[in-house]
Amino acid sequence: MEITVPAAESGECQDLAYNVFARSCPSRGTLEHVTGRWGSLTLGALHGGTCRFNELRRRVDGVSEKMLSQTLHALERDGLVHRDARPTNPPRVDYTLTPLGHEVAERLLTLIHFLEGRMDDVLEARERYDETREARES
Repeated sequence: MEITVPAAESGECQDLAYNVFARSCPSRGTLEHVTGRWGSLTLGALHGGTCRFNELRRRVDGVSEKMLSQTLHALERDGLVHRDARPTNPPRVDYTLTPLGHEVAERLLTLIHFLEGRMDDVLEARERYDETREARES
C-alpha cells in the first residue's frame, strides 16, 4: 500500500481516505492512543497474550491504575483490545488484543526492539548534545 504525506500547501493526501496530518481527522486520536506512553506499552505487553488487569499493571511498570484503565478503555473503543468480563465471584476480567490490535502491536514492537538495540547510539547522542549545550551556556 502506497502512503503519501500531505502536500505542504494543501494538507491533503490523494491516496488515503484518512489523513492523520489533518487536524479533524479521526485517525489522529487513534494514533495518539497507540503511540502515547501507556498505549504503546500496553499494546506491547498484551502482545504476549491475555492478561488480567493487575497482571497487565505489573507488566507496564510505572502506570497508575487510573491511567491503565483509561488506556484500556481508549484501546478497546478503537477496536485494538478486547475486554472479556466473566460473571464469576470475584468477577474476572481478561484483556487481549484483537486481530487489528495484534497487527498494531507487531509494528510497535518492531520499533521498540529497534530502539532498544540502538540505545547506546541514543545515549551517546544525548551526551554530545548535553556537552555542546553546556559549552554554549558557559
